[in-house]
Amino acid sequence: MMLSNVRCRWLAVAWLLVLRCLAQGTSPDKDYFVYLVCEGADKIVVVRFGPDGAKVDHMLHTGVMPGGDISGPHGIIMSPDRQFYYVTIAHGRPYGQALKYRTRDDAVVGQVTLGFFPATVDITPDGSFLYEVNFNLHGDMVPSSVSVVATDEMVEAARIPTCVMPHGSRLNPAGTKQYSACMMDDLLVEIDTAKFGVSRHFVLSKGKEVGIAGSPPQDHHQIAAATCSPTWAQPSADGKSVYVACNKSDEIVEVAADSWTLRRRIPAGTGVYNLAVSKDGKMVATNKRGQSVSVFDLESGRELAKLPTKRKVPDGVVVSPDNLYAFVAVEGIGSEPGTVEVIDLHSLKTVATVDVPEQAVGIDFWKSQPHSAAH
Repeated sequence: MMLSNVRCRWLAVAWLLVLRCLAQGTSPDKDYFVYLVCEGADKIVVVRFGPDGAKVDHMLHTGVMPGGDISGPHGIIMSPDRQFYYVTIAHGRPYGQALKYRTRDDAVVGQVTLGFFPATVDITPDGSFLYEVNFNLHGDMVPSSVSVVATDEMVEAARIPTCVMPHGSRLNPAGTKQYSACMMDDLLVEIDTAKFGVSRHFVLSKGKEVGIAGSPPQDHHQIAAATCSPTWAQPSADGKSVYVACNKSDEIVEVAADSWTLRRRIPAGTGVYNLAVSKDGKMVATNKRGQSVSVFDLESGRELAKLPTKRKVPDGVVVSPDNLYAFVAVEGIGSEPGTVEVIDLHSLKTVATVDVPEQAVGIDFWKSQPHSAAH
């Protein structure tokens, strides 16, 4: 009887330890690497996260502006084979640029001129084309465009007119459609990648939701009446839905990709900004005005957790391919550092943070590898 009681006590203690580990998040057994850009410091930063926590692996300068002027790198995307990465340079005289880097040595191996204030960028699954939104902060609020860049030659193959202040360029998993959202027009825009042209657009204003074939009228402006102010368009992992972050109304709008109709509105955090989805049914959203990150269950639309960030203005987010972690770029305010924050998507806890240069914005996943304590 005594041995049985001792065994029960040990089992109870062991189970409590397991529950505590699950609540706190388990330490990874390998190293994860992400690339990000810091817009206020003209830096590309590589962050490594592993059993020893998160740390800056290395960083380098980027930019095209002479005389010490800030170039403002904004977007970053890895090639599918992880041999190259592409950085959009927001500020130019007057046009911005995209730079092609080689991951092996972080050397620039290509460059192309784009539109006004190039921002978010994505790449086709075969690595052949970049789709980059020209956010256009210059002058009057007029319809802008999406640039399509052939990655081998680094030449602009097309510049497709869309609407006012496009942001959040993302392709569906098949690479057949590209989606962006226009902040000042309350529109979601779909581009057919086989035709290099707009195939459909969707009005996101509450009570006026409608899907329409073809391009938006170029004189269509809802700036004063915008109720959504969308900042991101994120296809689901199966491509059947597109999730749009309504930064103004604190909602996420789900649009059915096949019928091009409203599926639902999901209540979100204050100033929901950027989105990323996992392959196992979660969505991570940065709340730009709310200094927090939300994790949602996509099937129910329920918010599973809202995690405060170390500093203000959370921006970009990417989920690791194994669905275990989300990596969040947080801008910070003024001269204070930015941060990268790592969220365990099983325990729903922030498990690591690391300071990086000012105004951390775009972020993408590079690779994972067996842990090496030599770094």
